[in-house]
Amino acid sequence: MAQPKAVILVSGGLDSATLLAMAQAQGYACHTLAFDYGQRHRAELVAAEHISRKHGAVEHKVVTLDLRSIGGSALTDQAIDVPVERGEGIPVTYVPARNTVFLSIALGWAEVLSAHDIFIGVNAVDYSGYPDCRPAFISAFQALANVATKAASEGQSLNIRTPLISLTKADIIREGIKLGVDYAMTVSCYQADAEGHACGRCDSCYLRREGFLTAGVPDPTRYAK
Repeated sequence: MAQPKAVILVSGGLDSATLLAMAQAQGYACHTLAFDYGQRHRAELVAAEHISRKHGAVEHKVVTLDLRSIGGSALTDQAIDVPVERGEGIPVTYVPARNTVFLSIALGWAEVLSAHDIFIGVNAVDYSGYPDCRPAFISAFQALANVATKAASEGQSLNIRTPLISLTKADIIREGIKLGVDYAMTVSCYQADAEGHACGRCDSCYLRREGFLTAGVPDPTRYAK
């Protein structure tokens, strides 16, 4: 029997590297998808390609968008500083409609591939206040996927898989270690330098560092001096 195909959204970060390893362990033929969307640095795109290659992705695709044209986020607008202290509410690192756009393109590629599953590494525990990382968003997009596509109209259900959604960062790290993920290859920092060195101060760095600490796993993150 042929392996079932899946589209795996990869960012080059800790979560999506674990996601890819989990999908592979479940027997999927993994087609990885990353986005060059005008983010602050390209180091995460390099990491996404290297991780996809290491974990044996059938194909790795990078789609170019330019979300800088609408702005509204510290990740796409250089005039908005990345915060170095954790605040309340939805942070300025939230990128408007990013996961909606990414999943829409993944949905299109899944149709082309005749894949019935899309994996996305959203997390509702350590999700930093992002509204498009919640179960309600995933459920809504799942419903959309099954009325908006040719595949669905022909009776083929499409599934949005979120195996990380209820895990803590420490849980994710422990799972990845079991699956052989090399976290030294990953880049999670919102403002990493060109070589992928982390700032150690942004919200993403904080969550990552606390995750390794809680998991009892040495932190392999490369920090900027």
